[in-house]
Amino acid sequence: MSLKTVLILLGLALATIFALVCVLLTRERSPRSCQQLPLEQEDVEDGQSLVFADLTAEEMSQVVRYLQGHLGVPLVDASRAKPSDNCIASVDLQVPAKAEVLRFLDAGGARPAREALAVLYFGKQAEPNISEYVVGPLPTPAYHRDVTEHKYGGKLPYHRRPVTGREYLDINALIQRELKKAPRFLTACCESDGTNLATLTTAPRGFQSGDRVTWFVLFHNVAGTGYFVSPVGLEVLVDHGDLDVSRWQLLQVFYNGRYFASTGDLEQEFVAGALEVVRLKQPRADSVLGSMKPRRPPGSPGPVQFEPQGPRYRVRNNRITFQGWSIAFGMNPNTGPRLFDIRYRGERIVYELSLQEALALYGSNCPGGMSTRYLDGSFGIGRFAYELVRGLDCPYTATYVDRHYLVETDTPKTNQNSLCIFEHDSSLPLRRHFSDSQSFYYGGLRKNTLVIRAISTLINYDYIWDFMFHSSGAVEVRVHATGYISSSFFYGRGTDYGNRVGPHTLGTMHLHHIHYKVDLDVDGQLNSLETQDMEYEFVKDPWSRQNTIERPYLRRERLEREDEAAFPINVPMPRYLSFVSPNLNKWEHPRSYRIQIISFAGKHLPTNSSMERSISWGRYQLAVTRRKEEEPTSTSIYNQNDPWTPTVTFADFINNETITNEDLVAWITVGFLHVPHAEDIPNTVTVGNGVGFFLRPYNYFNEDPSVDSPDSVYFSSEQDAGACGANPLACLSSAATCAPHLPPFHFGGFLNL
Repeated sequence: MSLKTVLILLGLALATIFALVCVLLTRERSPRSCQQLPLEQEDVEDGQSLVFADLTAEEMSQVVRYLQGHLGVPLVDASRAKPSDNCIASVDLQVPAKAEVLRFLDAGGARPAREALAVLYFGKQAEPNISEYVVGPLPTPAYHRDVTEHKYGGKLPYHRRPVTGREYLDINALIQRELKKAPRFLTACCESDGTNLATLTTAPRGFQSGDRVTWFVLFHNVAGTGYFVSPVGLEVLVDHGDLDVSRWQLLQVFYNGRYFASTGDLEQEFVAGALEVVRLKQPRADSVLGSMKPRRPPGSPGPVQFEPQGPRYRVRNNRITFQGWSIAFGMNPNTGPRLFDIRYRGERIVYELSLQEALALYGSNCPGGMSTRYLDGSFGIGRFAYELVRGLDCPYTATYVDRHYLVETDTPKTNQNSLCIFEHDSSLPLRRHFSDSQSFYYGGLRKNTLVIRAISTLINYDYIWDFMFHSSGAVEVRVHATGYISSSFFYGRGTDYGNRVGPHTLGTMHLHHIHYKVDLDVDGQLNSLETQDMEYEFVKDPWSRQNTIERPYLRRERLEREDEAAFPINVPMPRYLSFVSPNLNKWEHPRSYRIQIISFAGKHLPTNSSMERSISWGRYQLAVTRRKEEEPTSTSIYNQNDPWTPTVTFADFINNETITNEDLVAWITVGFLHVPHAEDIPNTVTVGNGVGFFLRPYNYFNEDPSVDSPDSVYFSSEQDAGACGANPLACLSSAATCAPHLPPFHFGGFLNL
């Protein structure tokens, strides 16, 4: 072999070695992929939670097919149905009776029959009405029974039905026909022929039972922006109560402080020069008030939360487990998120925790704004919980769950990824202490929380619904409001009802009141209600009789009847209020859970209002009643369109029955007054716009249960705090040296619109 060949081979060998070293060094610098470690087996999933599970899409379809074949009347798909047709309005789970469920869960009884609740609109009958049927058993229905009279004491009047999408389309067609009667006015006021104006419904619809008369507010509609903050000053009143759509009519027109009998009269006044017109230019997408498009290019990415060894919670079917917690979750298409059978360390704390209603009540000097009292359950809090945006609405690596619903159609729809579950590091100690006397040590625990979240878009507002579970045994419920404000056209003394936030835009004052049902079962079903608060007593100093001292003492009281346990909104209530068990803890105190409300509610509607009884739950920040199967909800989707004769009146639940050692329910109202201001443009922020409540253990345990958390940290001055064996925080530098697997970003939330 020649010397030249040897040198060439040696050179190739050195190059290969150099390349391998570079690869190895590069691999050493690149973080490995995070690997999920197996979770400790907390319990065995036995399918019991499925008794609360939302209907599957196939079950909904089976119910529809059964009803189409067994009711003996023609049924039109609700997406096409006229008011004079019969249609299936919705299909949802019929939650079994609590006694049946507990026999199954706790006593080895039979599994309750799986059933659906179907709501039908019968417009093609001599007496049009709303009827509700229980259909079962699923998945193969064989029977149905009409439960309307049993639930409501009689047939439900047809005018109480929520407005369907098809009805809104027909109303918009009527409005467009009427706008064509004022072409010169529309050109002058809005640079429009009417087709590029958006209409916004108000509610309720009239002044007395039987009315179906609605004010619609018109806005400039610019693609890609929120039209809600671009009113043009024009509002129309439409009567759409007749079953024959051709008989619907426009009753009144409002423009810039004046009322007219028709759009023709409006046009005539304009042509005669007798109308003061505010000439608005068609807004551009890049300068309109409601644009949320970024104004700067993206910067460097912010912090990303990830689990270096995988999620520490489990999601199986409709059940979540996490460090001692077990929760069955679901979504009602009308009222939104609902949780059942909430247990901690194997003990049931809450049987049902569910959203009931969201009220938005407005003030304005325009007719649409001043008459608006939205009851969002009638629009569909759960139905309009759309897909969540990964990395913004929830952490990128959260678990996302699809929800199915059947409303106003015969075909089930799916809101993909519309509920998320994640563990949240709040970057705040749950508890800690640094000892600087006697002995030197540090002990603490991070505040890591399991979060279940959904977000509902209800016309202009977006509500973020959070249910959080802490390692201290506490449950936290919170709602944040964001989205767009609703607005009126600014004229006259508009600032008596809000703030001017644009050239012609009045941000109208309003309140948000949210209602929840909390069926607590604290160490069993039989509970009582106890309050505790502080008082001062003036006593002689035992060691110095010539002096006195103001000594605080604890005043305890057991409330015995429902009337005592109904606490009016905005009136101070006892600082400690607890559901107490007859059983004692180690220290001989009743095992209890405390209700702690965080709220800044506005003023409730005056009780002499003709529609107040329909929202009478809003009278109380807290009301505790005996649980009754015939009082499952505090309101009804039918209250919105007939608030003057409400289908469900919460105030009637409170009838001074005894609440000592009974199965009790806490009904909680939280909320806030919102006076829109310049910083609500383009969007309301969540900061400061969050309210809720806590359910906190109070002598339920013998000590703080979080002491058993594997996340606890303790080290003393005599230990090496940097040693992994002494301090788990010292292990992070190696445990977290991995790259999270982030799935490709995908969003399909526009598919069902």
